[in-house]
Amino acid sequence: MWEQNLLIEPLSTPGVMAAKLLLPFGSVQDPPDQRGAHELLASLLSRGCGPLDHEAVADLVEGSGAGLRCDAQEDGLMLSLRCTVECSDLLMPLLAWMVLEPHLHPDQVALERSLTLQALQRQCEDPFHMASVGWRTLVYGTGAYGHDPMGVAEDLTRLDRDRLLPLAGRLPLGQPVLAVAGTLPAEITEQLAETKGFAQWPEPTIRTESTQPEYCVSSGSESIHLQPMDTEQVVMMLGQATISHGHPDDLALRLLQCHLGVGMSSLLFRRLREEHGVAYEVAASYPALAGPAPFMILASTGMERADQSLRLLLQCWDELRQKQLSQAELDLACAKFIGQVAHSRQTCSQRAERRVQLRAMGLADDHDQRSMNAVRNLTPEALCQAADRWLNQPKLSLCGPSESLGELQRLWNAQSAPSSSPGSTTVSS
Repeated sequence: MWEQNLLIEPLSTPGVMAAKLLLPFGSVQDPPDQRGAHELLASLLSRGCGPLDHEAVADLVEGSGAGLRCDAQEDGLMLSLRCTVECSDLLMPLLAWMVLEPHLHPDQVALERSLTLQALQRQCEDPFHMASVGWRTLVYGTGAYGHDPMGVAEDLTRLDRDRLLPLAGRLPLGQPVLAVAGTLPAEITEQLAETKGFAQWPEPTIRTESTQPEYCVSSGSESIHLQPMDTEQVVMMLGQATISHGHPDDLALRLLQCHLGVGMSSLLFRRLREEHGVAYEVAASYPALAGPAPFMILASTGMERADQSLRLLLQCWDELRQKQLSQAELDLACAKFIGQVAHSRQTCSQRAERRVQLRAMGLADDHDQRSMNAVRNLTPEALCQAADRWLNQPKLSLCGPSESLGELQRLWNAQSAPSSSPGSTTVSS
């Protein structure tokens, strides 16, 4: 089994290596009343597994100068190990034991649940986080992408060992992908096949396509979400759910994201900060996901300049569909995209993570190289057409003082982006 799911990338490094094990059980697999279950499970995997309790695991990892972490992303559960080659024989079995034999002691479950609830409480004081929560709910509704991987407090309080055990029992049964990068022995494949834990790994019985969730469940006709908060700034998030990573139009949207939000030459930075000086922060986001990824632009601004900031955000969004990029702008976006790809492949850990991500999504191992070759063939017209197909129904999430939100809602109703549904609003208390 491991021969077809093992990705090896030898690199010239000073005796270090990184391993990434991806399992197809991310937060999109959280049961409806257990949002945050897979992230909580991920945090517990290193708190005792196989023959080692939580203290022994910590002593082994820290005593080796290594790094070990587990995270539940939207589309998968990622186990990450960084260590020296000399210590790899001792540490690699941990990746298998965490999946096959997690302890999940009740006291550790209670501790991690408490820490997660505290983190969620701190996030509730962050206007960016609250605007993001509102936008997710507005766009994805009760679908699988409708909540942050960390979960929801009201669901987390109900999670205990008994609820996590069935989720933990599924982990070895999905299709795993393991990537190892760095200074590696020539016989690394044979060594891993004989490593404790990996040698006992069962054959997968859960097919990825059989577990595909419903990513987006409509929450109605609302096009704006208001989150009142006692703060001096207003956070705005404008965007919509689009397409999956690897879709034929994915590359065009990535160039548009570079044009909008990468660097000080980006459209958002120039328009909102340099030309008008209305925003503290601007950005454009378009993550690589297996489902309909959010394409979003955001800005934070002061109360007195919030209306102008929103007008400018809407103006930038509309330009993507109504005005083609110049050839110089397209060339700059291509250069930024290529630079991003190169920057994301600098370390062993980055390379290994990208390898497992591509394999899990069913994309070619050389997908990034193909993309860098293909961007030069895209035209301004092609980008404008992609924007017209996928960026035609944006939704807006706002977080800030109530007096500002009311005025911004009226502005949205009067001047919202084309094809959206002005007038419909959700408000959080």
